[in-house]
This record gives sequence, C-alpha cells and structure tokens, in this order.
Amino acid sequence: MKSAVLVFPGSNCDRDLQVALERITGVAPTMVWHRETGLPEGLDLIAVPGGFSYGDYLRSGAMAARSPVMQSVVEAAAKGTPVLGICNGFQVLTEAGLLPGALMRNAGLSFVCRSVPLTVANNQTIFTRGYEAGEAITIPVAHHDGNFQADAETLARIEGEGRVAFRYADRVNGSANDIAGIVNDAGNVLGMMPHPERAAEPAHGNEDGRRLFESLLGALQTA
Repeated sequence: MKSAVLVFPGSNCDRDLQVALERITGVAPTMVWHRETGLPEGLDLIAVPGGFSYGDYLRSGAMAARSPVMQSVVEAAAKGTPVLGICNGFQVLTEAGLLPGALMRNAGLSFVCRSVPLTVANNQTIFTRGYEAGEAITIPVAHHDGNFQADAETLARIEGEGRVAFRYADRVNGSANDIAGIVNDAGNVLGMMPHPERAAEPAHGNEDGRRLFESLLGALQTA
C-alpha cells in the first residue's frame, strides 16, 4: 500500500503514524511537508496526523487546512483516494471542507488523554470492515478540542446516511450523539478523534486500532 503522511509545523503524531503504516502494510509511507504543492502519484492513502498544527493558533486545524498541500488532498479525495484524519487531522479535514461539522473545545474544558471505550457504528466502510457492527473496542484519545458539533440538519443527514463510523461509549468530550468519527458521503474520507496508531501492536497493550489499517489494506487488495 502506497501511503503519504502529511507533516505540518506542530505535528507530533506523524512518526507514530509512519511507524504504524510501515509495520502493518510493509511499505514506509512518504512524509510530505505541508508546503509541497503536490503529492506522490498513485497513493492508496493520505494520512493527516494528530498534533497541534501551527500551535492550534486561530482555531485547531484552521491554518493547516490552508497549507499549499491541502489543495492536492482535496483534489485527490474528490477522485476517490482514501484520506484518514486523526485527532488534529480530523480538525484539519473539517476546516478544509472535506468533512462536515466542527471540533470544538471539550465540554469539560480540559485536555483528555486516556484510553476510551468506543462502539463501531458502521462496519461497512473501507476503514471499518475488519470490525463487527456494534463491536466494543478501546482506543486512546488525546485532545482538548474534540467536541464534535454540527447543526441539527447536518447531524440528521450524517445519522440518516450511516456516516458515523465510531461513537464514544461514555461521555468523553461532549460530542453530539457521542460521535467519535465520521466518513464523507463517498465513504473514502474518515476523520476520527481517537488514535488508532496508538493501539496497533502488542507493545501498546491494545491492538484494537490495528484493524482499521488492516481493513483499508484488505479493501485495496480486493478492489
């Protein structure tokens, strides 16, 4: 699987994502600096990592969404290339218009960093096909602005179209409908606040996140 991991000033989970992708797919991803105006040809996945791009100044993800490389990401997503945004990457994808809604300050006004229980809400996406529908899994979170919100019409559309990929199984940050991750209408863009790359191998004490990457790999191999 040929993948690329974007790197912004302030990214701090880019190497974690790089290691997870290389160990699971057997191919090291290309690390793409945010000032690049293009992406490698033939990508099977574009990954937008967590961290604090631009120090979260102005608004989380807002400045990164306007980096030169993001135009190429938007164009690739429109052509069907899978795009995965994790934590700050989820924020970047909403700010870039690739996903609806917004990630706001946690309801408790504090940084949350712990493993949390999730429910797989939709296992019919290329990212979640390795899970069972309704399966309970555990994946770490680490965010201050993970409170997903959208207007009532948008929420109804997301829910009605089955675009919620993961839900929190307890109250983590105040997200509407306990939403932890969503896909776009085409199903090739996933944004999620939990960090699957931090639950991808035995040394992490939990491999529930590994199946997300394996799901995508399997989907590409059978396409």
